[in-house]
Amino acid sequence: MDTDPTGNPCLDFFFHVVPDTPHETLISLLDSAWTHDPLKALKLICHLRAVRGTGKSDKESFYSAALWLHDHHPKTLSLNIAAIAAFGYMKDLPEILHRILNGPDVRKNPDSSETRLEKRATAAAKAIERYARDPNYRSLHDAVCEFFAGALTADLERLRSGKLNEIGLSAKWCPSLASSFDRSTLLCDGIAKRVFGRESAPEYADIEESHYVYRVRARLRREVLVPLRAALELPEVYVTAKNWGSVPYERVASVGMKRHREAFKKHDGERFGAYVESVKKGEKRIAAGALLPHEILAGEAHDEVAELQWRRLVSELLEKGKLRNCIAVCGMSRLKVGTKVRDVGVAMGMLVAELSEEPWKGQVITFGDRPQLRRIEGETIAEKMSSLKQMERVTKADLRAVFEQILEVAVEGGLEAERMIKRVFVFSDVEFDEASVRPWETDYMAIKGMYEEKGYAVPEIVFWNLRHSRATPVTSLEKGVALVSGFSKNMLKVFLEGDGVIDPVLIMDAAIAGEEYSELVVFD
Repeated sequence: MDTDPTGNPCLDFFFHVVPDTPHETLISLLDSAWTHDPLKALKLICHLRAVRGTGKSDKESFYSAALWLHDHHPKTLSLNIAAIAAFGYMKDLPEILHRILNGPDVRKNPDSSETRLEKRATAAAKAIERYARDPNYRSLHDAVCEFFAGALTADLERLRSGKLNEIGLSAKWCPSLASSFDRSTLLCDGIAKRVFGRESAPEYADIEESHYVYRVRARLRREVLVPLRAALELPEVYVTAKNWGSVPYERVASVGMKRHREAFKKHDGERFGAYVESVKKGEKRIAAGALLPHEILAGEAHDEVAELQWRRLVSELLEKGKLRNCIAVCGMSRLKVGTKVRDVGVAMGMLVAELSEEPWKGQVITFGDRPQLRRIEGETIAEKMSSLKQMERVTKADLRAVFEQILEVAVEGGLEAERMIKRVFVFSDVEFDEASVRPWETDYMAIKGMYEEKGYAVPEIVFWNLRHSRATPVTSLEKGVALVSGFSKNMLKVFLEGDGVIDPVLIMDAAIAGEEYSELVVFD
């Protein structure tokens, strides 16, 4: 393991796994966490994927962990399929099967040596062979088929009963017939056979397996997927058909809106413009939930769509509570502007500033040799981003100086104790041990004395790791400190309206305390 331990292997996994963590490091951390506490490690695997609640939305790290789970604890993976699907989307299940069959790097290094027809034949043969010889893969494949068949059957019954608002997304995420997922995993065969068993029609009783599969596949498309997708009014159907004038914009997911907004402007400008105006007036809604903060802000053109998605993201978090007396410290390295990790730091700093209450709202502290309280200038997100990106970039930082700056502002302004900063979020892509001038324990004693002398409590500190890091600022037992990581805004929810003394393990446990985590069970 190339990371400094906190003393708690599960906390090591929670803090150190970020989107750029090397595969070998992730697996080493996961193996240690599982040995320490299997159920908590399973919850932390799902926390990587979770797009709702307090999850990290780190899809690639989750897939790596899921493949490790299949290799080492296959029953636990296959018997938790329904629970696991709830953390991300149902499409994760065929993706896991696809990666098991074709290797963990199949998305990064696709094989271009074969023709399309050769790839189809090879994929089908590989899927059949693996299913026949590998009981663990067979169990997982069967579990995924059972899951989709059950969900589709339930949604079909809702459609027949006229309960359109209760129809789920099983038809959206079920592989289409002859799609790449269908060809590489043969999932549609298994799903169709479960929805339309041989007992479902007399003519199926004595026909050959290949003829039976051919017929039920056709029925799956005709009688299940087509009507359910029509009922859902899936925007993807209209986009694929280039039927721009019929796209239901309010039903476009956040990622789809980011991907297709330029096409909407080009091909359906008047109607799309009217939709945007309606969103501005509060008459209609725009999705933002699945996008990470830096993804909304990415790119040079921060148009009205990005502005509206950012406002939606902020308003949804504010509905859950405010960050009372909190401030962000942005400590970006000398990585060039536009580097993803740097953009994440800018976005998270902006977000905390907008969620905070007065007198700290709209302000951040620069993280350098001479920390300064700075107001983020501008009205639009483009102007605010520009203001943040112009702030000093660092290789070293002085945490004591940050706390001295906060204290100086409070004393000069005669700030009441109840309005003093309660929590400091340190967003950094710099190694914490390299960034700090002195050990945190040394700084803390000096800071505590200064604050008590002026009648204030010492603010808590949240070390938020944005890149693969070896260093661990504190141990698992340190009070008044939290260790979190990743690119997602969801972890901020743990701190909304939060009271009481925090510590690293308490915050980790709070992040995986949602009801959905109670559905997970370790079987092997």
